Amino acid sequence: MSASQKSALGVWASLGVGAAAALVGLLPWLVHGMQLPLQNLGERTTGPADIVLLPFSQYALTVIAALLIVGAAAAGIASRSVRVRFGFVVLGMLVVQAIAIIQTAIVVRLILQPRTDSAVYLAFLVAVSVLAVIIGVIVAVLTARAPRAGAVIGFAITAVLVSSWLGELLAPIGSIDTPSSFVVFVLRWTGPVLVGLAIAWAGIGSAGRIIAALAALVILWIGPALITAVQSAAGSRVLAHSIPDMLEYAQQVFGSAAAMPELVVPPLLVAVAVAAAGLVGRALARHRREPITAE
Repeated sequence: MSASQKSALGVWASLGVGAAAALVGLLPWLVHGMQLPLQNLGERTTGPADIVLLPFSQYALTVIAALLIVGAAAAGIASRSVRVRFGFVVLGMLVVQAIAIIQTAIVVRLILQPRTDSAVYLAFLVAVSVLAVIIGVIVAVLTARAPRAGAVIGFAITAVLVSSWLGELLAPIGSIDTPSSFVVFVLRWTGPVLVGLAIAWAGIGSAGRIIAALAALVILWIGPALITAVQSAAGSRVLAHSIPDMLEYAQQVFGSAAAMPELVVPPLLVAVAVAAAGLVGRALARHRREPITAE
């Protein structure tokens, strides 16, 4: 095989890896039928024929972000694990995610009432999706190309959203069934465990890695509170017509959620415990591999 043929193969393989990673991110939505959620500003009730690639709804902002950013993290992890062309991996991911946003926006636009509120609503959802894609690209770069300290930050951002990703997989939007206690347990502790594992993987053998570990814990602390605030404010129909009131309410919710010890402390303790166990395990494994020298 010539050098040009190998190069072309590498390009297509990298594009395929990126596209596959984006589909992994969308997987929880894809496997549950992809039916558009009810639209409060719709001219009609949504039905089985209204198939979309993203769950556009003011009640699903966190899920939208999770589907896109987890896909980006998958692209970054794949790029770090195998020899691919990272730029083309990102391109493949972006093509799939752009198609998902555009296709969903077109379907939603055809359903919404011809009102100014509808245009603002759709523009807001598209803006949230684009912002998630931008954050996803940053996460992909960190997890694929950054030193381990930087990668930990990318993993921490993803870990905070994994619960929403798993929640859509295990208890999808529109489900009338109450999640089991096992599902609730998994959704609560997956993020902290992943943050702890990321810290253990990177280690704390340098100042940069220590700072990254602390930053990951801060993300674990602030991230869920921010998600709760945004989702609470955006999901309030009472505040839907007043952006200043919505922002004020989001700020209040964020302050409360970030300052409640019963919400903040347990996840941080779990993350620290998992990280400590992982670091101790690494140290013991390294010690066992070291040759024994005679005194």
